Amino acid sequence: MRTAPATRYARTTVLAMAMLAAPFTALADATVPYFERSFVLAADAKCRLFDPALTTALTASAWQARGAAARAGATDVALAETAERARANAARTPCADPQLAVVKGRVSDAFDGWSRIAKMSFPGGRAAWTADRTAFSSPTWRLMQTTRVGASPVTFGYAEGGAERQTLKAVVSFVGRSRPYSARVVMRDIERAPHPYMTSPGVAAMPPEAMRRAFFAAGNLPADKGLLQPEKTQGDAWLFPADTADALAKLDPREPFAVDFLFSDGSMARATFEAGDFAAGRAFIAMGSL
Repeated sequence: MRTAPATRYARTTVLAMAMLAAPFTALADATVPYFERSFVLAADAKCRLFDPALTTALTASAWQARGAAARAGATDVALAETAERARANAARTPCADPQLAVVKGRVSDAFDGWSRIAKMSFPGGRAAWTADRTAFSSPTWRLMQTTRVGASPVTFGYAEGGAERQTLKAVVSFVGRSRPYSARVVMRDIERAPHPYMTSPGVAAMPPEAMRRAFFAAGNLPADKGLLQPEKTQGDAWLFPADTADALAKLDPREPFAVDFLFSDGSMARATFEAGDFAAGRAFIAMGSL
């Protein structure tokens, strides 16, 4: 996330580090920010340090730190151990500890302005998620990533505005071809394949078909103008169930997922996206509209 307050937050949570008994030299550098944020979140859950809006902001920051650690090479096991170590240290820290009060004050100051930021970019290895909490009277993208399938632009993410509730959608404007009869989101099945399918260091690919799962669209409708790419005047919006997003948030940030558009002649058009910091972006927009 590109924001100065988040950098200030990373410095202020050094105070939390001084409170903990575990030897921090045992932590890989890449996991330290994730450890810090996880500790503060665990302390908040135990001691009710922050209001809900700030807790949501911290959650977004923790997801972003986790994604950065994964992109730096931290394994799922290392990240799970880091989070567990943070929770254990928070459990040992008394709520009345004066140093925790210092952490509370400084984190609150750092994130007070951050929680009022309307727009944020969550860059990944190959693509970025763009978040926008600005209130609009008609549907617009709250969280989105764009790609193309051939000459046709495709946008995937959360849309909201006016009377429309926040909905997970894929919007496509096909060029010179018939319209699909169905669409699905395809990704790694974490139950059958617990770890990302790495093809080289830092690079993940879609796993073999037997280790994938698919979420089919619940329906489609003409896309609202605010969801189209600037050069387009029409498009189709495919709506996906909420559990699609829950599964996507559990992916490794380095790995791809796809939106497949299925045609009656048996052909398929695949738009590929990067999981990236989807979970962080989702937590960011959960703070509500501004």
